[in-house]
Amino acid sequence: MIPFSVLDLSPIIAGGDASLAFRNSLDLAQHAERWGYHRYWLAEHHNMPGIASAATSVVIAHVAGGTKTIRVGSGGIMLPNHAPLVIAEQFGTLEALFPGRIDLGLGRAPGTDQRTAQALRRYFEAADSFPQDVLELQAYFRPAEPGQAVRAVPGAGLNVPIWILGSSLFGAQLAAALGLPFGFASHFAPDHLMEALEIYRQQFKPSETLQKPYAMAGLSVVAADTDAEAHRLFTSLQQGWINLRRGQPGPLLPPVDSMDGFWSPAEKARVEHGMRMAVVGSPESVRSGIRAFMEVTKVDEIIFTGQIYDHRARLRSFELIAEVRQTMAKAA
Repeated sequence: MIPFSVLDLSPIIAGGDASLAFRNSLDLAQHAERWGYHRYWLAEHHNMPGIASAATSVVIAHVAGGTKTIRVGSGGIMLPNHAPLVIAEQFGTLEALFPGRIDLGLGRAPGTDQRTAQALRRYFEAADSFPQDVLELQAYFRPAEPGQAVRAVPGAGLNVPIWILGSSLFGAQLAAALGLPFGFASHFAPDHLMEALEIYRQQFKPSETLQKPYAMAGLSVVAADTDAEAHRLFTSLQQGWINLRRGQPGPLLPPVDSMDGFWSPAEKARVEHGMRMAVVGSPESVRSGIRAFMEVTKVDEIIFTGQIYDHRARLRSFELIAEVRQTMAKAA
């Protein structure tokens, strides 16, 4: 049975704040560890009133410090926003603090809007050099050579697994060329999922770190005891999608009984297209949806995300997903 993992956007809910988001993230990570999830990743976003994980490395330290065995990492760090040396030092520090538990997933997008990307200073100058920045970052993690002028301290000689993440074919090609594990963001951009997986697997070149392709895909799942309750909880994410595309991002809103009147027919169609792989429902519905996703994609791992307003309902959703995995493993 393939591993199940968690992608957390550390949601700031309406009426809450970042402090609550961080407490809830740690609580979910501690539960996920007990439920058998393989890794727990956090994502870099900026100027997003509903996402608290902008300082991603700091939040990773918060989560890793409150857990014991689960792998913790970035899904991802948007490398063009940063100097590779800085990321090598940050994740070298994390690896030194939590040996053998840190992952470094890298993305090429800015993780924000254009104006904020400009405020980050580096993105527009560095986006085109993403492959070179990845190579530079890898070099900082290798053992330092005699006379090397610039070293990552800590970082040099530490084994920090690097992943290439993406929502297009570019990331698949780069991951294949470098012989790195690949994660596809099908939880919000499913259009090129199958083509990206095919390219990655066909073009993969074995490397020192990975001998054969290893692909992970994101899947948005909202599970509850009944289909009706799950679909109601899902409306928080649907509202967030609409508000973001209206240029009005905000905190995660409470669920509503019906989306009628909130979105236009065109907006509804766009959300349904972008979220068409989402799995929403009771345990039986979720088991069927996850099984179908596995059969179609044949991925090596699934990383689940679930933007749910009520923290207890969010915990219950991930608990039900873990139970689904146990049932599927027994059947296998």
